[in-house]
Amino acid sequence: MNIEQALQATLEESSRYHTFEKLSEILDPEIIEQGFQQAGIATVRKRRLPLEAVLWSVIGMALFRKESVWNIANKLDIMLPGKNQLVAPSAMVQARQRLGDDSVKHVFNKSAQSMYKQQSFETWNGLNLLAVDGVVWRTADTPDNRKAFSSGSNQYGDTAFPQIRMVCHMELTSHQLLSSEFDNYKTNEMKLAERLIERTPDNSLTMFDKGYYSLGLLNHWHQTGEMRHWLIPARPDLQYEIISSAGKNDHIIELKTTKHAQKNFPDVPETIKARLISKTIKGKSYRILTSMTDRLRYPGNEIVELYCHRWEI
Repeated sequence: MNIEQALQATLEESSRYHTFEKLSEILDPEIIEQGFQQAGIATVRKRRLPLEAVLWSVIGMALFRKESVWNIANKLDIMLPGKNQLVAPSAMVQARQRLGDDSVKHVFNKSAQSMYKQQSFETWNGLNLLAVDGVVWRTADTPDNRKAFSSGSNQYGDTAFPQIRMVCHMELTSHQLLSSEFDNYKTNEMKLAERLIERTPDNSLTMFDKGYYSLGLLNHWHQTGEMRHWLIPARPDLQYEIISSAGKNDHIIELKTTKHAQKNFPDVPETIKARLISKTIKGKSYRILTSMTDRLRYPGNEIVELYCHRWEI
């Protein structure tokens, strides 16, 4: 499925979820409860807008983007019975503040992990194909947003809008978002990528662009969990020592880690073993660096072309 097809399918599906009952088909109430417990929140007393219902309104904001939050709450019919049939706008604001951000984050992570475990994806030699990439979101230009998120700048000063930096982890054959991290615009993407490591599934191959080259990050990614491999384009100035070769285009190499990497990642060794594979495609030479050092299990002639799947993100 390509991106256009995925977006069209999402649009068609969203038209189905216009009531609370329909929405509950896509998100298990038990997952919501677990997310709330992890965030340390609970509905202490019965309200017309319990926290579970407020979470549905947040999801509704994504499905019905042309509607106001107030209209979404009324359209989804998520209130408990009472004298008034409609939700007051002030009640929605207060309820959203009670819900907070951490609860939405934990529910998202738990639901993404649950959906991932329930599905069967296309694999390559037993590995699910994943990718990490970053994006910047523009926010409303308010003093609070500018203070919290900051913005880019040029010779004339700050740019017009505060921005949020996001790094996400995606399953490439389905475009399912597995995990994400948000922070201030000036936060380094590799720092955000580190936060994804603990939630990375086993038996997977995660592809990075060359901007994520950090031996500390890549080593930690590979050593956490089982069979969590990585793939990244080799830098032109890559310094290495060849340990063994299978022809002129497939080498097992040794890379030296820097003092900076050893300081930021205490578990990183002084040297790391990796695999360097080269291939010429349509007259252009490509070099790929990967943790998949087992030549029998992971054929070198397929690995370079495998990297083209990263653009699905």
